[in-house]
Amino acid sequence: MVYTRPLARLIEQLQRLPGVGPKTAQRLALHILKRSEDEVQALAQALIEAKQQVGLCSVCFHLSAEPVCEICRNPNRDSNTICVVADSRDVIALEKTREFSGKYHVLGGVISPMDGIGPEQLNVSPLVRRVSQQKPKEVILAITPSVEGETTTLYVGHLLKPFTRVTRIAFGLPVGGDLEYADEVTLARALEGRREID
Repeated sequence: MVYTRPLARLIEQLQRLPGVGPKTAQRLALHILKRSEDEVQALAQALIEAKQQVGLCSVCFHLSAEPVCEICRNPNRDSNTICVVADSRDVIALEKTREFSGKYHVLGGVISPMDGIGPEQLNVSPLVRRVSQQKPKEVILAITPSVEGETTTLYVGHLLKPFTRVTRIAFGLPVGGDLEYADEVTLARALEGRREID
């Protein structure tokens, strides 16, 4: 064994993080060991507090430490426009563009029968209820244009059409690409070029 047991365990745990391979995990673990005990305690405490305190907004299902997130509570946000995304990472990506001033709804994933994810596992019913009650002027579907994303977009769009105008972001994004990795300009153009769902 190259590493002492506690170090090997730390590297193994770090490797479980998305995008962290063996070399990155090793580099992170060795960096953590070089930090002072106070810094390591602060990191550990931040991890525990985030896990214990961060939940989902009861309105839009975005990450929040409060029952209702800051975006939903903000009176300056346009309640007549709701942008539907698959994941909280997509909310963060769209917020960075500073182009959207409405509210959001996070589905919590996309429909993927191969992975056993149907509409029942997503926040689709709360979205339909929200739109039918609040009657926004427009719902923008900003879901990654993959096969699963297309299925989700068409399904959700069909459910919302009776209540409001439903648009989708333009295909300025590469098919199969993720919203969170798109640059701000591409996302801004995609928002500007949205179109009605047939």
